[in-house]
Amino acid sequence: MIRLAIVSPCYNEQEVVVQSARRLSRLIDSLAADGLVTADSFVCFVNDGSTDRTWPLIAGLHTDNPARFKGLDLAHNVGHQNALMAGMMQVRDMADAVVTIDADLQDDLRAIPQMIGHLGRGCDVVYGIKVQRDADPLLKRLTARAFYKLQRRMGVDCISDHADFRLLSRRALQMLSAYTERNLYLRGIIPTMGLPSATVSDVIAPRNKGRSKYTPARMLALALDGITSFTIKPIYGIIYVGCIFVMVSIAIGFYVFHAIACGTAVPGWASLILSLWLIGGIVLISIGMVGIYIGKIYTEVKRRPLWNVKDFLD
Repeated sequence: MIRLAIVSPCYNEQEVVVQSARRLSRLIDSLAADGLVTADSFVCFVNDGSTDRTWPLIAGLHTDNPARFKGLDLAHNVGHQNALMAGMMQVRDMADAVVTIDADLQDDLRAIPQMIGHLGRGCDVVYGIKVQRDADPLLKRLTARAFYKLQRRMGVDCISDHADFRLLSRRALQMLSAYTERNLYLRGIIPTMGLPSATVSDVIAPRNKGRSKYTPARMLALALDGITSFTIKPIYGIIYVGCIFVMVSIAIGFYVFHAIACGTAVPGWASLILSLWLIGGIVLISIGMVGIYIGKIYTEVKRRPLWNVKDFLD
């Protein structure tokens, strides 16, 4: 049997954290009864700078059952990926394996026994793959599929339809602790470690209470992190687009000279303005793309801490 830690990041999850704690506690009891985990396995909630009553509720859970519930209170909001990393690094020496799952528990808890089974067969990483996402909005499903395809086209080694529902062994956690970059994207980092891995099916359930904290802006930011942290292909893409525009401009130049020679040239204010706006847009996009990479370099070289811990309830 193994001692299992379940790490669950929380940001303004007062509506669901107590219900999630009860379900996860029942899950651990069931796994212990089946001889898969030890009875002292536990749940660690990571409070990612919540502004509601999430942390007092987590503290109350710890007070009622300190052996089952741990709490990590971050000093300010650092984002989902950093909160996950903080929780895993906090408990990596306290457990034989860690399962990460969002506090809304839309991921399939029935997959966790299968994850533990793969761990016993020598896998250090087990990914939950979303095989059914009917509970997610249509727009989210479509954009997610497009994003995974785009990542692969860009050369990012990612697991399609996998978010952050996964199991990591202690060996995987120790290896992950060596990754200290500030632009953290766990979905891209973990596959690059090259450890033995497996997948399990993850059927997404509807969210019972509260609402998702992943707004379109947050999802877009995560998508940009996922691409720009692992590949420089977008910069090459800009170069290719620039070459295409140069060739088009040369062709237009030949057309203009031909029109002048034939006397058919007609002054065109609209076409000129349209060209200026088009080229200007391409230039601005190109500068912005390069700026993203420069900004990431700026963030990395400062070497500031990824998070600050205000309190840990052990």
